[in-house]
Amino acid sequence: MYSLILALLLLVGFGSCQSVGNQNLIEPVSPGAWQTNEYLSLLENKAVAVVVNPSATIQSTHLVDSLLAMGINIKKIFSPEHGFRGNADAGEKIDDSIDEATGLPIVSLYGSHKKPTKEDLEGIDIIIFDIQDVGVRFYTYMGTMAYVMEACAEQNKPLIVLDRPNPNGHYVAGPVLDLEFKSFVGAFPVPIVHGLTIGEAAQMINNEGWLESEKCNLTIIKNKNYSHLDSYTLPVKPSPNLPNARSIELYASLCLFEPTIISIGRGTTYPFQVIGYPDSTYGNFSFTPISIEGMSKYPKHENQTCYGVDLRNDGSNNEFSLSLLIEYYKKYEGGESFFTSPSFFDKLAGSDNLRLQIIAGKSAAEIEASWQDGLTEYKATRKKYLLYDDFE
Repeated sequence: MYSLILALLLLVGFGSCQSVGNQNLIEPVSPGAWQTNEYLSLLENKAVAVVVNPSATIQSTHLVDSLLAMGINIKKIFSPEHGFRGNADAGEKIDDSIDEATGLPIVSLYGSHKKPTKEDLEGIDIIIFDIQDVGVRFYTYMGTMAYVMEACAEQNKPLIVLDRPNPNGHYVAGPVLDLEFKSFVGAFPVPIVHGLTIGEAAQMINNEGWLESEKCNLTIIKNKNYSHLDSYTLPVKPSPNLPNARSIELYASLCLFEPTIISIGRGTTYPFQVIGYPDSTYGNFSFTPISIEGMSKYPKHENQTCYGVDLRNDGSNNEFSLSLLIEYYKKYEGGESFFTSPSFFDKLAGSDNLRLQIIAGKSAAEIEASWQDGLTEYKATRKKYLLYDDFE
């Protein structure tokens, strides 16, 4: 009872983040984590584990600190890519540790294993997942959630997913993944921009039989006042190299440049907002990637001046587009060597079709036309799991 009263007192003082799309909203958007009255009773007198990163907040306070203040018995923290505090580089392995602020053990899900083990969950009664997603298939937090769901199913542990708005949730685009190319950066047959919140994705994964286990005992705590009709600006950056709304908007398009000769600004303070190559014929804008602790160690073309375009304020490519990828492939005179890791590009794209289509000289319109049957089928599946008003 004490924790419930404290939660209500805390909520009275909370403001809320804003949706910047639908002007008809009477109240601002409120993420699932903020709806403490809907899940605190599920946590009382339980040993709780949390799967979180810095995006797991109630207003400006981290979920872990909030729940501890409410008397919830958190026993363990699981951390994804970039770590609990979010200061690890993309792809960097993370070790288990102790959180200095709380003394709680942190078990890495991006180190020796990505799926919680039986030992990891020993003594735990219930697990909370609260990580901000950006609605793009190759963003790894959906994969982390799926592994947690499998572990919960196998160890008979209930899972609560605290939903959060999707900043790219107002559309669906890109090729649907071919399961022959399944990987941690693409585990499910969804398009590059899938148009789901993390809670909706959890429902789809659970009920479409995509887990390597039985169904998970799943509870979704919904956002309030959210709709897929809206654009949503995140109050906390979801990972080190997505520092603002523009980078999140461009992420789906520019991430495909990662396994190519082109830099997307890692090693600058504006990653996923510029593209360039160490050749002055590639554009009038220039930047020089350097190692930045907590953002990008040893970035592509480190300490070399790259020339290209600055997309921060140009107003284009607001949704997923192949235009820049095709343009810069044509600029490069080395042909297929444009792809520095064809296998990784194919994992990001979801098959080898896109790479082969680009090499064959197909136009963006021709390539996009080849996706439509898969998108139509996916959209029908997606409809079954929507928790909020849709854009269609």
